[in-house]
Amino acid sequence: MGFTCGIVGLPNVGKSTIFNALTSAKAAAENFPFCTIEPNTGAVPVPDERLYKLAELAESAKIIPTQVTFVDIAGLIKGASQGEGLGNQFLGHIRSVDAIAHVVRCFADDNVIHVSGSVDPLRDIEIIETELLLSDVDTLQKHIQRAEKAAKAGDKDIKLSLETLLALDKHLGQGKPAREFIIPEGQEIALTAYRQLLTSKPLMYVSNVNEADLASAANPSGSRPVDKVAAYAAAKGTKMVMISGKVEAELAELGAEDRKAYLEELKMPYSGLDRMALAGYELLGLVTFFTVGPKEAHAWTTAKGSKAPQAAGKIHTDFEKGFIRAEVISYQDYVDAGSEVKVKERGKLRVEGKEYHVQDGDVVHFRFNV
Repeated sequence: MGFTCGIVGLPNVGKSTIFNALTSAKAAAENFPFCTIEPNTGAVPVPDERLYKLAELAESAKIIPTQVTFVDIAGLIKGASQGEGLGNQFLGHIRSVDAIAHVVRCFADDNVIHVSGSVDPLRDIEIIETELLLSDVDTLQKHIQRAEKAAKAGDKDIKLSLETLLALDKHLGQGKPAREFIIPEGQEIALTAYRQLLTSKPLMYVSNVNEADLASAANPSGSRPVDKVAAYAAAKGTKMVMISGKVEAELAELGAEDRKAYLEELKMPYSGLDRMALAGYELLGLVTFFTVGPKEAHAWTTAKGSKAPQAAGKIHTDFEKGFIRAEVISYQDYVDAGSEVKVKERGKLRVEGKEYHVQDGDVVHFRFNV
């Protein structure tokens, strides 16, 4: 229904504080390393104004937003890939997520211990990324050894995959993440190995800042720790989300109206959750489509470029197996008409087949027969 985002970073950078605020969960956030022993998981709704507008027009009795699942993974330290701290078990947790949110500490606070003694986000980023790379090198070597044994039988496809794996190993050895390496089409063995690498996952940076930096987000000085992270993320071609764990914790305690007023006071149109979810969607290339009726208005997530049967499978596997057609209304056409009946009267409902690529904002009725 959504996507899974693993929250990683050094100890005491604010991961669990942010997780608590985002999910209203009760993950431990004590001021010492490794207080997160098992990964905490919390599914939270992704706010989408379109869903509520459609529900209003259709007079839906129930509203079901799509979700993002955040996984709070224990703090890694230098040497984690060799078992330091809590070791490889936490690197393993990262393999199960769709994307990584790397939380970086950009605030100074004498009351919160920094595991490396000072606030230096680029140094912290290098520590985490080095550990992930070292873990990937170890993982890849095992795949290479298996491929070398299999290639002795003379299979051309395996030999091609082996060449690709060796090139990928060289790429990692140069300190470059796997996500910057392209696996040629048709090399399933190489692709399987690639997907198990931690650095193959889409990654965004989450800069945990103080309230003053959050308030001045529109006017960066260029010299703050968060500005350095922003420049680094831009150079890597990825996203950076600025968030204040402290502010998010306060927002989590407020009612809807007070929350809205607080955000307006901070001149923030969206909360940290909204911005993390939106960045994650863009990072993973996801789109949202809707099913709408008097019983419920439901948002669904699928990959950009998904064909109608695959999108239907997000609702139920039978929808994909027995797919006949998709009856599609664009969000704007639905809103302009004011109801499904009027959409049909205006001739704006389209009938699409198996080759149709579902678009962001589509309102769809899937017809199927199993």
